[in-house]
Order: sequence, then structure tokens, then C-alpha cells
Amino acid sequence: MVWDFKTRPELPNSQVDFYYWESPHKQIFEDFEAEVVNVHDGDTITLNWSERNFNFPLRFLDIDAPEIKDGGETARDWLKQKIEGKLVDIIINRKNRVGKYGRLLGKVMFEGLDLGEQMINLGLAKTFENRNENKIIDTLLNLEAQNAITAN
Repeated sequence: MVWDFKTRPELPNSQVDFYYWESPHKQIFEDFEAEVVNVHDGDTITLNWSERNFNFPLRFLDIDAPEIKDGGETARDWLKQKIEGKLVDIIINRKNRVGKYGRLLGKVMFEGLDLGEQMINLGLAKTFENRNENKIIDTLLNLEAQNAITAN
């Protein structure tokens, strides 16, 4: 298998030993400062970093904001107003640095504050562990309703 560095610039930890020397760009293992060039939604941004000659996506670590189609405009717009075009500090967790879709994961700090924590406190996002909270509640309510219908 050949790694596609164009569509998946970040190597997951499981692939670092095998593909590291083939990477055409620096792999990120340490914290860094970068400019936010685009805010996609409430938990994904595009960064410009002096160590790379291309812009790349970053997904916020440990938070989950609603998708745009599910009312996520508020989170996106808040984040856009706060950091688009500005420098942010990215904190990398070496053990959890690449998500399942190949995006770099990191905490985003602006003016010394963790933006993910701010978004959770403002109700714009949930912790990643609680992301399916409403789905589970809805499933349980549907099961309860189905049981009530079949019992009658």
C-alpha cells in the first residue's frame, strides 16, 4: 500500500514507523502556532503553518460540535468570529494525534484559553464522550414507546 499524503497528510501513529521517511512534509508531534485560514464548522478548522507549504485541516480534540445541517451554524459562526485570520496555539496529544478521517487532532488555544472548553461551557459543543447522548436518549425513548405499543 502506498500512503496518499495529498489527501491524508497526517500519518496515524500506527503508520509512522512504516511511512515516516516517505512523507514529503514534516509530521506533527509537538505543539505549534499557526494561522487559522478557514473555519469549516464548530470543530474543524484549516491552518497555515510556517513549517508546511500547504494549508491543512485540524479537528478539535475531545469536543463534538453539531454538523452544519443539524444547527451547527451558531458554533461555526462563533468560532469564525473568534479566530479566523488569527494565530492560535495547537496542543498535540502524541498518543491521540490523528483522527479516523486522517485529520490532525489538537486542542486549540487562543489568548491563553482552550476554545474547546469555552465552546462546551457556552453550549456550542459537547465533550467527545457525550456526543451521542441525545441519540442514546432518543433510542431509549423509541424502544419504550414501541414496548408500550406492543404491550397494548
